[in-house]
Amino acid sequence: MSFLEMLGDAQRRHRSMLCVGLDPEPSRFPAGLRGNANKIYDFCARIVDATADLVSSFKPQIAYFAAHRAESQLERLMEHIRRVAPQVPVILDAKRGDIGSTAEQYALEAFERYGADAVTLSPFMGFDSVQPYLKYHGKGAFLLCRTSNPGGDDLQNQRLSSVEGAPLLYEHVARLAQGPWNLNGQLGLVVGATYPNEIERVRQIAPHVPLLIPGVGAQGGDAMATVKAGWRADGDIIVNSSRAILYASADADFEQAARRVAEQTRDTLERAKG
Repeated sequence: MSFLEMLGDAQRRHRSMLCVGLDPEPSRFPAGLRGNANKIYDFCARIVDATADLVSSFKPQIAYFAAHRAESQLERLMEHIRRVAPQVPVILDAKRGDIGSTAEQYALEAFERYGADAVTLSPFMGFDSVQPYLKYHGKGAFLLCRTSNPGGDDLQNQRLSSVEGAPLLYEHVARLAQGPWNLNGQLGLVVGATYPNEIERVRQIAPHVPLLIPGVGAQGGDAMATVKAGWRADGDIIVNSSRAILYASADADFEQAARRVAEQTRDTLERAKG
């Protein structure tokens, strides 16, 4: 199945819009694993096993693996997810953005080395930096649009010209993803949960593309407001929570605690749909 088909199937099967972000920090691991970067795979695999039937997707953040020279553990983790939860798509959170020839190599890394179903990208260098990923038919690509960090205002919330009513940069990115850049229906947008008004604005501009929405949980995004702003019957949203689930407990019960928080978050998101 394509990424979008897998996503829709997992959402229906698990009644879920929840994406669990896999951002392993060894210093925050529970007792017995804490501080040991060689246990990144073990920690993440146990989180996957505990939550696989509750989620619509998983989202490993590549920097948390690369910083600890744990790329081989990420490869093992991707294989583990495909083995125990083949119905759940995996979004590689890499935020790549480079010239076309380099983008070809990053696309190879994401889709062939790691076997991801989708990837996050920066659109700042233009369409030719995105196009190599779209050559992998059936794969997804999420463009950074209105991110959850405060510094996003520095560029994303600026107008493209001084003409009254000129679009903001993030609005322009949303129009490109809804229209001319979305050649094969593979694009989605990243919009932070900390900005529900902007989520609603992006959804107005791009009513049908999937939205990947980080920032629920530890970053302070409100789950109910997020769903009300972004969810539409014909417009999927993927709501990511990472630290609140991964580090729900620092003790031996961390798997059960992660499952409990994931289930609570999933149910809150579903209730918000009305």
